Amino acid sequence: MAIISNYGSAIDEAIGASMEKALEVLLNTVADKYNFYYLTAGVRKTKAGNPPKKLLMFDNFGNDYDIDGVIANEAMQPLILFESKYIRYKKHNRDKGSWVCHAHSAIRRRYHSIRSSIAILGGNWSQSSLAMIKSHDINIFVIPFDVVCRELSAQGIDFTWEEKGRDKAKDAWEKFDSLHEEDKLKIGQRMIEEIEEELCQLIDNILDDSLARNVEKVVIELVSNLGEVRVFEFGTVEEAFGFLKNDDLEALFISSESFTLFDAPPSFDEEERTPY
Repeated sequence: MAIISNYGSAIDEAIGASMEKALEVLLNTVADKYNFYYLTAGVRKTKAGNPPKKLLMFDNFGNDYDIDGVIANEAMQPLILFESKYIRYKKHNRDKGSWVCHAHSAIRRRYHSIRSSIAILGGNWSQSSLAMIKSHDINIFVIPFDVVCRELSAQGIDFTWEEKGRDKAKDAWEKFDSLHEEDKLKIGQRMIEEIEEELCQLIDNILDDSLARNVEKVVIELVSNLGEVRVFEFGTVEEAFGFLKNDDLEALFISSESFTLFDAPPSFDEEERTPY
């Protein structure tokens, strides 16, 4: 038996694993409907000729990212990225959330077959962290901490303790670790049930090929030789072409028009701020 130095971290990791396994079962079923594949490991063999254990995807610069899962079509082109994260304490939100934002954005610039990113987040997540993730065009589904506590309580496990409550954490871990694997999976399945209907509906919408494909917006990024960057969005291709015909695009980089450190942050309507 492995020696446990931090019982709270041990049970948190185990709960995250149960949630991930339950999600894998569900997404395999959904992918099968379309004759697609839900993958949690890569398809290219390692240098040693062994099947890969991780799902590594790459950006345009060759950096790799260990992704939780992806739905891919028959040609193994990725269509939807998935990330599942369980966090007990909000102090870890920014670290975990920032990684998802960076990784998914970088990957989507390489694999243009990807239609959407989805994050399933369990535990305690702050509104600011959820808003940050959503701002990177990632769909969010939250499984509240109360739901996790409820499902563990049904197994006789008290999951409500303070951060330094080592004795209660130890008791919770030992009870969880003694559960049969089927019972551990059921905890994850009951957590996923909280979001299952809406998640499956979203996936169906994303994979619906009956919709005609149109250009929704055109994004133009201008980079000056001094390293300045400006981004412009247009609703139509015609508007973008009209912008590019401007004879003085260099003038757009005049520094006097840039925001300063004194300027207030952007403000949004409450509806726009809603993270999920």
